[in-house]
Amino acid sequence: MPIRVKSRPLRSPDRALSPVSPRREIPLPVIEHDDIFRDVVKKLSQYIAEVVYMPSTFEQLRTTSAGDDLRTLVDHLNAQVTNPAIVNALLALRWHYGAVNDGRGIGEARANACEIVAWRFLTRLSEREAVDFCLYEIPDNCENDVSDAEAPADGGESNERTALLSHASRSSSPDRNQFPGSLRRNQLFLSVSKLTMSRHASDVEQLDDDPTAPFIHLNALEIAAIADAKRFLSQHVVQKIITGIWNGEIIFWDRLTVHSEKKPRFYNPSTADPFSRLRVPKYLKAYEVAFFIAFLILYYSVLIEQNRYSITPLEVLLYIWFAAFFYDEVSEYIDAGSIFYAADVWNLFDMTMIAIGAVFAILRFMGLYTGDYTLVDIAFDVLSLEALFMVPRVCSILSLSPYWGTLIPCLKEMGKDFLKFMVLVVIVYVGFLTTFSLVGREMFSFPHMAMIVTKIFFGSSYVGFDVMEEIDPIFGPPLMLIFVTLSSILLMGSLTGMLSNSFSRVITHAREEYLYVYSVYVLEASTSNRLTHFYPPFNLIPLGIFRPLRLFFPANDKFRQGRILLLRATHAPIVGAIQTYEWLTKKVNPDGFDTFRGPRQGSFKRNSQPPPNRPDSRPRSGYRPRLPASRPASAELVNRPKPREEPQDDYAGDAPSDVEVRIAELAAKIDRLTALVVALQSGAGTETIRT
Repeated sequence: MPIRVKSRPLRSPDRALSPVSPRREIPLPVIEHDDIFRDVVKKLSQYIAEVVYMPSTFEQLRTTSAGDDLRTLVDHLNAQVTNPAIVNALLALRWHYGAVNDGRGIGEARANACEIVAWRFLTRLSEREAVDFCLYEIPDNCENDVSDAEAPADGGESNERTALLSHASRSSSPDRNQFPGSLRRNQLFLSVSKLTMSRHASDVEQLDDDPTAPFIHLNALEIAAIADAKRFLSQHVVQKIITGIWNGEIIFWDRLTVHSEKKPRFYNPSTADPFSRLRVPKYLKAYEVAFFIAFLILYYSVLIEQNRYSITPLEVLLYIWFAAFFYDEVSEYIDAGSIFYAADVWNLFDMTMIAIGAVFAILRFMGLYTGDYTLVDIAFDVLSLEALFMVPRVCSILSLSPYWGTLIPCLKEMGKDFLKFMVLVVIVYVGFLTTFSLVGREMFSFPHMAMIVTKIFFGSSYVGFDVMEEIDPIFGPPLMLIFVTLSSILLMGSLTGMLSNSFSRVITHAREEYLYVYSVYVLEASTSNRLTHFYPPFNLIPLGIFRPLRLFFPANDKFRQGRILLLRATHAPIVGAIQTYEWLTKKVNPDGFDTFRGPRQGSFKRNSQPPPNRPDSRPRSGYRPRLPASRPASAELVNRPKPREEPQDDYAGDAPSDVEVRIAELAAKIDRLTALVVALQSGAGTETIRT
C-alpha cells in the first residue's frame, strides 16, 4: 500500500544565512543636536557594530545589499540629525576599527562602513554645508569652566596663541603636540576603545576622564588624515574643500588684531585683512620655493669661495638662513603636531639638512678657533653633503603635481620593503664573509675579502670565480658557486620582484595616494594656531626682540600688538605681491573666490541651533551649522526653503569602470539567487508519494 509522506516546512535559521537575508530591525541611533562628541561616538559605534557583523569589502558595502543598513543610516542622519560632530565621530570610529586586528576582517569592514557613511552624508549636503561639517572642531566642554585668571605665564609668542586658543594650555586634555607621532596615535586609539568596549552609555558617564579628550580641537579633515581615510579624502566634495583651503577661498583668520579668533570662514576680499593672505597654503609654498632657491644660491657661493681662514659675509648670510630655517621647522612642528609633521616626507629632508648644517658650523668654528685647517676642510666636505638633500628639496613643489605626487608614495613604500629585505641580505652576507675569511685567511686579509664579497653581491660574479681556487682548492669552488647563485639569482631576483609588487600595490591606488599627500600638506600648512606667522628669515626678528623682553616684562596684549606691527612692517612687500597677483587673477576669473554652492548665512551660532520642535516633524537636514558668509545674505534668501537634493549614495568620486559595473551586476544576481534559495527553504512543504 502506498505510503504518504508529508514533509514539514524547514525552520527558519536563527541567524541570517547571508548578508542579504531578512534580519531583525535595528533601532537607528537617536542623536540630539547638543550631544557631546563622546555620546555621538558611542551611539554610532553601537549601531555600526550591530549592522556590520560579517567580513565585507569596501565595494561590497558600497554596491551590494550588504550596505543597505548603511544607506538607511545615511538617510536617517540627513533627515533627522543636526549635530555638527557627526562626520568627526564617524572618522574617529573609522580610525578605531581600522586599527583593530581581529583576524576575521570584521574590524576592517566596520572601518569601511564608517568611511562610506561619512562621505555619503556629505554628498547629501550643499557644498557650503559640507565645509561646515568637515571643518567643525570638537570643542572642549571643560574650557568654559576655567577662569581667565588661569592663563599661562609664558607670555610672548605662546601667550599670543593662548588668548586665541586658550584650550591649548588650560584644558586638562593632552595637547596635540605633546606626544610623538606613534604615541599620539596609540592615545587616540585607546580613547575611542574606551567608548566602544562599553555596551551602555551609562558606562561612559562613569569614566572619570573624558576618553575623547585627545580629539579635542581636531576637525574632521585632520581626523581623516590621522585615520588614513584615503578614500574619504579623495572624494570630490572633500577635495573641493581642501582645494578651497589651498587657494585661500576658505580661511581661518580674516583679521590681524589682538582679539582675532581662529575659525573657518569664506574669504571676502572687501572685508578681510590683506595680511591674512600670508596664511594661504598656496602662497606659503610659493615663498618656500623662493626661500630654498636663495638658500641654494648662498650654499653654492660659500662652497665655491671656500675661505679657509675667515668667515665671509656670504657665509654669515648662510648661517642666518640656517638659523631661520631651523626656527621655522621647530615652529611648524609645534603648530602642526607630530602626526602631520611626520606624514610629510619632505620634513625628513629638512631635518637632515639642519643636522648637516649644525655639524658644519661646529667643525668650522672649532677649526678656526684652534687653527686646525684640516678640520676646516672636513667641515666644507660635510657641507658638500647638503646638496644631496637641498636640490631635491628645492624641487619638492613637483610633488604637488599628480604625476610626481604619485611616484613619491611609491618610492616611500619601496624603500620600506627594501630595508626589510636587507635584513636577510645582511645575514647571508655576514655568514659567507665569515666563512671565506676563515677559509682563505692565509691568502686574503679580512678587508680584502670583504671587498671581494661586496663586489660579488653587486653583480661582479666573475671576481668570485677568479679567486675561488685561491681561497681554498677544496671548499672554495662549491662555496663560491653557492654564494654567487644566492646573491646574483635568488636574492636579487626576489628583491626585484618584491619591489615590483610594492610599486604595483601603491600605483593601483595612485590617485588616492597622491590626494592623501596633497591633503596632508594643505592641512599641515593651515592648522597653525598662531595669529602672526613670520616667513623666514624674518622670523628671527621677533625671536631676537620679544623673547628677551619676556624675561623682564609680564605677558599682556602689548607683546601681541607689537608682533602684529612688526609683521605688517616686514611683510608689506610680500602682501603687495600677493594682492597684485589676486588682482590679475580676478580680472581673468571674476568669481575666483565664490565657487562654493549653497545658501549663504550671516551667523554661525544662530543657524547652528536646531529648529523649534514641531508636532508633525523632526528637524530637517536643511538646518546645518553655517560658516559666516562672504557676502551679506538677504532675508528672502535666509527664509527661502532649501530644495531637497537628490540622493547620491552610489557616488564614489569617479564614474565606475566597466569591471565595477559587471561586478555590481554579478553581486546583484547572487543576492537574488540567495534570496530565492532562502525562500524555497522556508516555504511551504511539498508532498511526496513513495510506493
